[in-house]
Amino acid sequence: MSVPGQPDNRETTAQMNGYADHALSRAAGVPVIGGNRVRLLKDARENYPAWLDAIDTAKRRVHFENYIIREDGTGRRFAEALIAKAQEGVRVRLIYDWVGNLGKTTRRFWDRLRASGVEVRCYNPPRLDSPLGWLSRDHRKMLAVDGEVGFIAGLCIGQAWEGIPERNVEPWRDTGVEVRGLAVADIERAFAQVWAMLGEPIPGHEFINADELRRAGDMRLRVVASVPAVSGVLRLDQFVATLARKRLWLTDAYYAGLTTYVQTLVAAARDGVDVRLLVPNATDIPLLKTLSRAGYRPLLKAGVRVFEWKGTMLHAKTAVADGWWARVGSTNLNIASWFGNCELDVFVEDASFAGEMEQMYLEDLTNATEIVLDEKQKLRVHDVDPVHHHVMQGGGGSLGRAAAGAVRISNAVGAAFTDRRVLEPVEARLMTIAGLLLVVLTIFFAFFPRGLAYPLLFIFAWLGVGLLYRSYKLRREGKRGRNPKVDG
Repeated sequence: MSVPGQPDNRETTAQMNGYADHALSRAAGVPVIGGNRVRLLKDARENYPAWLDAIDTAKRRVHFENYIIREDGTGRRFAEALIAKAQEGVRVRLIYDWVGNLGKTTRRFWDRLRASGVEVRCYNPPRLDSPLGWLSRDHRKMLAVDGEVGFIAGLCIGQAWEGIPERNVEPWRDTGVEVRGLAVADIERAFAQVWAMLGEPIPGHEFINADELRRAGDMRLRVVASVPAVSGVLRLDQFVATLARKRLWLTDAYYAGLTTYVQTLVAAARDGVDVRLLVPNATDIPLLKTLSRAGYRPLLKAGVRVFEWKGTMLHAKTAVADGWWARVGSTNLNIASWFGNCELDVFVEDASFAGEMEQMYLEDLTNATEIVLDEKQKLRVHDVDPVHHHVMQGGGGSLGRAAAGAVRISNAVGAAFTDRRVLEPVEARLMTIAGLLLVVLTIFFAFFPRGLAYPLLFIFAWLGVGLLYRSYKLRREGKRGRNPKVDG
């Protein structure tokens, strides 16, 4: 019963939920969409068959975008499926990333797809007018078919995700979702966004009309399609971490949290929120394990629980908060994903789906070891099972781990120079590595100054020619705009 002159608690709660929903939409840059059904898919054994089945049933169009499509048995299986659809007359479009596939897939593989009717575009290969453009990557993993079903995931296409039984290599641990309903249109628009960045856009008549959309369930979600220099996922991640009252469980493949995000997690943990972070233990770059663990200490001191996966490789990028909000997609918790890449994630607001995510998280923790601080404030591994620790087989993640490691080194070195935070003893090794590297480079360039001059001359020349070429293209486009052709 409400008290006269005082606001009704139920009305106040509803109003606050409305404010939070509006703030989430503003942070993400997209509205929440109802009328959907979302199916949680674990690992390649559930994701790949669902993707291939959807491709097989396509009648009008297939839009497929993935950071890595390896030229192995798995990649060829997907290529055959796409080729079969294209030869049936289905419009098949594919986007792959230049860096992601460098050294993993030959030109012959792409040429065969093109010759068979698949429209293939490559994201951001090196160009004269964009010397540093290749630093931006298309890290998305998505599939959309006929405007009826869409998939968003962390999985690339390669045998590593399925495992290599003959070499006793377990499948990579990864997560994806199948979406049906009104939000599929947003997934298709996300693909069209990148497709238009690489050439002629998709004709408007191919997109499903709003009045043709059909509800498939009652789940609410947001499809967040990030592009370089747009930080919608970071804003949303921080906002949800701020709103979380009970639980915030995170899984990430290449964690290297920015200071602002780390502070958000620390504040949540100190406020009594059960914050957990699950990251991989396996790596093909031994130094990066030290770099990864260098970022654990401020989290552990605040009460955040950190776990390391004991399998071959943990590649999932997920979050679940308070049994209501969940994220699945391609965005890692690091600066490259938040600011530098094209990424695609789905943010679901549904108790049943979040419950599935929490149950899956607890199951994953049964194959993980916890990192703790001992009485001397040193990192220790709790309940280590050496039988399940593996050296990771190549699957395409080295670039991500190297980028995450570089962020940690730069953070530590920057802190040492600016003296803006207290450095931890564990960061002494990072200081030693960075200091020795700078001394060695100083000695080398002192004796061989051309070793520094020639690369700089090449870089400056490339940047200069690139800017002149870009200026020429812009002027030519401007002249075309002022002198349009007249028919008749």
